[in-house]
Amino acid sequence: MGSPSPPQPHALVLPFPLQGHIIPLMELSHRLVDHGFSVTFVNTHFNHARILDSLPGPRAKTAPLRLVSVPDGLEPGVDRNDIGRLTLTISEHMPGHLEELIRASSTKSKRGPVTCIIADHSMAWALDIARKMCLRAAAFWPGSAAMLMTILSSPNMIDDGTIDANGVPTEHRMIRLGPEMLPMNTAHFWWNHLGGPITGRIVFDSMMRGNKSIETVEWVLCNSFAYAEHPLFNHAPRICPIGPLLPGLKLDRPIGLYWPEDSSCEEWLDRQPLKSVVYVAFGSLTVFDQRQFEELALGLEIMGRQFLWVVRPDLTKADHTTFLGCFEERMAGRGRMVGWSPQQRVLAHPSVACFVSHCGWNSTMEGVTNGVPFLCWPYFADQFLNESYICDSWKVGLRLCRDAGGFITKEEIKTKVEALLGDREVVGRALELKEMAEVSIAEGGSSYNNLNEFIESMKTYV
Repeated sequence: MGSPSPPQPHALVLPFPLQGHIIPLMELSHRLVDHGFSVTFVNTHFNHARILDSLPGPRAKTAPLRLVSVPDGLEPGVDRNDIGRLTLTISEHMPGHLEELIRASSTKSKRGPVTCIIADHSMAWALDIARKMCLRAAAFWPGSAAMLMTILSSPNMIDDGTIDANGVPTEHRMIRLGPEMLPMNTAHFWWNHLGGPITGRIVFDSMMRGNKSIETVEWVLCNSFAYAEHPLFNHAPRICPIGPLLPGLKLDRPIGLYWPEDSSCEEWLDRQPLKSVVYVAFGSLTVFDQRQFEELALGLEIMGRQFLWVVRPDLTKADHTTFLGCFEERMAGRGRMVGWSPQQRVLAHPSVACFVSHCGWNSTMEGVTNGVPFLCWPYFADQFLNESYICDSWKVGLRLCRDAGGFITKEEIKTKVEALLGDREVVGRALELKEMAEVSIAEGGSSYNNLNEFIESMKTYV
């Protein structure tokens, strides 16, 4: 008798429990399934329930992509947007549950044993588990390669005095991490924009431990493409771009959303003129105070153009029901508001003229891939760096600037919308960048080839 055939490749995929991390790893999981993998996608109990609730219908239990969950260590009712607390508790509570899940796959799963782990860099402790259990492993970064490079360069920046041991800049200045790379303001290092110094220190410490965990990992993947950040990839060849990983292109696939999509907005877009609609969306974490929320609404009103505005239930902490009801009545016929949109399909719609965005990386990649120019309104974390790419490097958007009181006024919104849509050079560059993104993910493109090489390597066994 011949030797037994190797097991079917079975990837365990582990995102950090925030939607911006879940979405690209979910899309990568679908690509693995397309290439013959079984995938066990691991969320926290809290996020697992949200994602299942957002799905449009039941999913077959035998589907190659299996959604499972483990506890995050937090009690019910605790704020999961407290990133510092979340980072601490998952590193304390999840590793044991993950090991148990992997061991169970060897004896109880019809899919066969887990053969490889793909872990978010923010969950890099899982890569240590992979080594312990002799599994193939890859680290994944859901943001820009530049953001990842700041993480990997942190020990050097401590040594040269750019930051202290807690990741705090010793002075605010512009630096470059390598030749011809995007200049960065040390005041914008993303870990210092997560909710205060304690959170920043917790995340920075976790990040430094993660750097050690990925030192010997086989693959360090990121959701970017070569043209977008080419000087960086020349300087850091170990970072492998496989993006843009675009969600929502196939309707039968879960995306990893926290809220159900309101696809009726696509029918509304169908009735609007070509390049007439200002699309406004701020991701899953941005929160406005009531004054800024109302100023935004009034800016959309006075600009005199059609708009589609994604208004999450928790976009403000105050009750905005009465204000929004009156506003919606005034804007009937010109504006449309939804709780959550099918963003990739919205940005691909021919009626969309520009994107007022928080500059999260997923949104940035979706806007870039659809050739849509940006108005940038960053909120936290890496979004300030992404704004620099959009406005200073790629030159496919404009900044919204705050007044002396720290607010973006309705007049600023109106003025910048008019400036952006009247700037043919910005619009032209956005279309050029779209073409380069499309080339990268098309057959034979750099991201296409990188992704296929990675997938084939994960089919072999340790």
